[in-house]
Amino acid sequence: MNKNNFSKRNINTYEDQVEGRNAVLELLESRKDINKIFIEKGDKQGSINKIIAIAKERKIVITEIDKVKFNTMSQTENSQGVIAVVPPFDYCDIYDMIDLAKERGEDPFILILDGIEDPHNLGSIIRTAETAGVHGIIIPKRRAASVNSTVAKVSAGAVEHMKIARVNNINDAINTLKKEDIWICGTDIDTNKYYYNQDLTGPLAIVIGSEGYGMSRLVKENCDFLVKIPMKGKITSLNASVSTGIVVYEAVKQRIIK
Repeated sequence: MNKNNFSKRNINTYEDQVEGRNAVLELLESRKDINKIFIEKGDKQGSINKIIAIAKERKIVITEIDKVKFNTMSQTENSQGVIAVVPPFDYCDIYDMIDLAKERGEDPFILILDGIEDPHNLGSIIRTAETAGVHGIIIPKRRAASVNSTVAKVSAGAVEHMKIARVNNINDAINTLKKEDIWICGTDIDTNKYYYNQDLTGPLAIVIGSEGYGMSRLVKENCDFLVKIPMKGKITSLNASVSTGIVVYEAVKQRIIK
């Protein structure tokens, strides 16, 4: 495996907890490490009982705490009475994504997020990417959302099944992908080509720009080609996670038809 300037593992914080029943259940079923689970005292109905059962089976410590203490500990608005304390999130290496594609016998299909700052958008993008069969997501270390408890909850647990690399420089990451013969598709409103008229098959990385400013100038210049989504209304931009879903699933459609 070619290492270049990327370390095999870049360990960064995950805010040390995952909240919400679906997210915690996905975490438990993924068999990843969990240090402890906190549950709010009170009636236990629905999926919370499944969470308790699996946690006991895996011999994970479960602690019940009162509502006041639980709300103080919670980092999201809707933790649904359960918090899992976890080790720091384990970001992967770019080449892990490429290796995953090879293992599946598929062309690499990667997302590059150029400055997505809203953790809700990041969580939604991770969820879409996982369902679409994306092999990995690349995010920058600076001026961008990282994987935390909010991201985990919004992703509905998809973060546990998605390879995510956190890099110092997006352009260096793009150049690394290009050396592996992966084409770089940028999304930009000022280009002339619509996304559905572009060939999105083969080894591909799709770049999604930030919520307010789109892709940076250097990243845009480093793309092999640019596509846009048609805008018919008075609002000339879409939410970043919505844009991601539209373009990613066009690529999925083309790969199925191919």
